[in-house]
Amino acid sequence: MGINRRHWGVWAAAPLTLALLVATGCTSTSHAPAEPTAVPSGYVAVARVCAGPDPGPANPPAGAVAVDPAVVGDLAAKTRNSPPNTTFWLGPGTHRLEADRYAQVVPKEGDSYLGAPGAVLDGGRTNQYAFGGTAGNVTIRSLTVQGFVAPQNEGVVNHDSADGWVIEHATIQHNAGAGLMAGARQRVRANCLRGNGQYGLNAYKAGAPVSDLVVEGNEITANDTDEWERRQPGCGCTGGVKFWAVNGADVRGNWVHDNRGAGLWADTNNNDFRIEDNVLEDNDGAALIYETSYNAVVRNNTIRRNNWVDGRRSAERGDDFPYATVYLSESGGEPRIPARTDRIEIDRNLLEDNWSGITLWENADRFCNSPANTSSGACTLLVRSTDRCAQPAIATAPLYADCRWKTQRVDIHDNRFVLDPSVVGCTVRCGRMAVLSNYGTYPDWSPYKGEPVAEAITGAQQNRWHHNTYLGPWSFVAHDPSRILDVGQWQAAPYRQDEGSTFQPRVGG
Repeated sequence: MGINRRHWGVWAAAPLTLALLVATGCTSTSHAPAEPTAVPSGYVAVARVCAGPDPGPANPPAGAVAVDPAVVGDLAAKTRNSPPNTTFWLGPGTHRLEADRYAQVVPKEGDSYLGAPGAVLDGGRTNQYAFGGTAGNVTIRSLTVQGFVAPQNEGVVNHDSADGWVIEHATIQHNAGAGLMAGARQRVRANCLRGNGQYGLNAYKAGAPVSDLVVEGNEITANDTDEWERRQPGCGCTGGVKFWAVNGADVRGNWVHDNRGAGLWADTNNNDFRIEDNVLEDNDGAALIYETSYNAVVRNNTIRRNNWVDGRRSAERGDDFPYATVYLSESGGEPRIPARTDRIEIDRNLLEDNWSGITLWENADRFCNSPANTSSGACTLLVRSTDRCAQPAIATAPLYADCRWKTQRVDIHDNRFVLDPSVVGCTVRCGRMAVLSNYGTYPDWSPYKGEPVAEAITGAQQNRWHHNTYLGPWSFVAHDPSRILDVGQWQAAPYRQDEGSTFQPRVGG
């Protein structure tokens, strides 16, 4: 990547009692976390889970079934031969499954798997999945899972997205595909999700939305080692975590860093997210993408040095689009969809030395039933049947409004935006805030041709910046990529943005 990046301690309030990151020093161009140095005064450190995972029990708990690492397939066999609600204790050493690509552990309802210190379940680059099946309420704790080769978009742990699983204090690393899938009521706490080929976590369940998901206190780092965006340009299939059609998620207290692609990416009909108290830093792409989704709170996050790789690449090829570190694409607040908020509220975050800030975007050609909709034929949560979004009905109420995912009711306030171009290593296109759309052209039957979407997102859909603090040479983009504004133009009519905000053109000036 050719960029020296400096970590100054990972700081945010951590909701769990975990090993502390006492700081980090200089990194190379690799995605390996740096070694600890010292924390600047005034910052609160969060957990450095990968450096010190919580150990499991050194001896089998009362009533547990002991699993012998010297016996190949012992874990899967004992699971088959035991009743539901059994606790399995994996002894120290490397456990292996039978040498068959589909060999895996299939838990029964309520089973628990506890790893002793040094217990590893290794797929040997042969097995695709570690834990699968549809049984609910399974627990996996203090176990390292590595070396599995799940296919693209599939996962190694909870491969079938069963409900009610709890994964805690585990290290899930160096697997192909996603390290972990998610079902409803899943709890993912205090894990190290590191160096997986595609995602650390892929929250997706075929045929049903994932609901009531908690992702808390994890370290999610160096994922997408297989570089899927290079192999399939534009696939949108990389990063630390991908959320698909999740209804209700709390994502808090995580350290998401040094992932290729985005750090956190919520894509297609997600709703009711609270993304709070995380540290999102040094990801190649955006820290957060919220795409064709609804109703979220993004609060009290520390967001630093993201999008240097992807943002610089786009600038060097002359692309004038304001790629940002927090990117809302066709996403907004919708009071008709039940959630804990009816807006997207982005407040009390620190964004420091990222490649650009926040972009609110709406593609005028992307709507339900349009060939330009990249969300695999999905429709909005307001219109469940794609076929309804066709002429002539789509040109009239209510479908004219409801067939579009709209970037609306976004409230951006009380944030601190810091940009030092000498740190980022840029002179142009790296310090922008934006609210914009394109000129609608496609398909030929689209009711959104021309500028109506650009006019709506800019002036009619209640998107508002206010009471923020800016340090550094920020500029602003409104309506379309060609309309670049200075502070005075951004605050004046017709945009009237950032009322009550303060601007200091130089960091430390």
